Amino acid sequence: MNRLLPLLIALVIAVVAFSSSVFVVRERDYALVFALGEVKRVISEPGLYFKLPPPLQNVVTLDKRLLTIDLQEAERIQTSEKKNLLIDSFVKWRVVDPRLYYVTFGGNERAARERLQAQIRDALNASVNVRTVKDVVSLERDVIMQEVLTNVAKRAEGLGVQIVDVRLKRIEFAPEIAESVYRRMESERIRVANEQRSIGAAEGEKIRAEADRQREQIVAEAYGRAQAIMGEGDAQAAGIYAKAYGEDLGFYSFYKSLEGYKASFGKPGDVLVVDPSSDFFKYLKSSSGK
Repeated sequence: MNRLLPLLIALVIAVVAFSSSVFVVRERDYALVFALGEVKRVISEPGLYFKLPPPLQNVVTLDKRLLTIDLQEAERIQTSEKKNLLIDSFVKWRVVDPRLYYVTFGGNERAARERLQAQIRDALNASVNVRTVKDVVSLERDVIMQEVLTNVAKRAEGLGVQIVDVRLKRIEFAPEIAESVYRRMESERIRVANEQRSIGAAEGEKIRAEADRQREQIVAEAYGRAQAIMGEGDAQAAGIYAKAYGEDLGFYSFYKSLEGYKASFGKPGDVLVVDPSSDFFKYLKSSSGK
């Protein structure tokens, strides 16, 4: 038993030394192998690796996944009109140079976030300060995001990180100016609505006037055509009458005299003062008109 004890102790020491010399790098991590405080290796591929046991060498892992900085509070930023806006934003970033990142921040992700937040704040100020409220809220929002992305990405190159994307989530007016801005926006919308109503009323009057002109033109043309047709009809009727009456002039004279009597004595109480011996009464005196 006394002979086996040293062997067991040696075996335990070997197992402990072996286990402290083996480490696993996951797919989502970088591994930095340190020797006496100096980075000796940077491992980015997942797998099983070996190193010297502590304190000769030790391993520090860094997250290489896509990370998000989501600001907890909206940034108060002033526009070119001296109006304060509250802007919420978020940033997607990742570690691309583990050695530089560790040297800069000592592997402290919180310190990296705080540095990037400060840079984002500076970039937002630089882009918003030179624009109006209207530009920031609607007209140039995409331009501002691209400017902030370019600005922060350039400054982050020396930190060992890559800025993947920058987005403005929410833009609101500061409470002290919100009411006045809303009232001004309301007045502007009312002005535009009244202007559109005026334009619509003018267009309506123009359309109605054109319709009335076309109606008058159509009625006049129709009346002219009707008169022409009536004239042609009267001419044809007169021709037919003339042809018919020309075949018996005596009958024609008798018929016309009857129409004259009818027109002269058509109503009760009609009085006609004329010489009884005139030709007008010739058919009243004799059916032959003699």
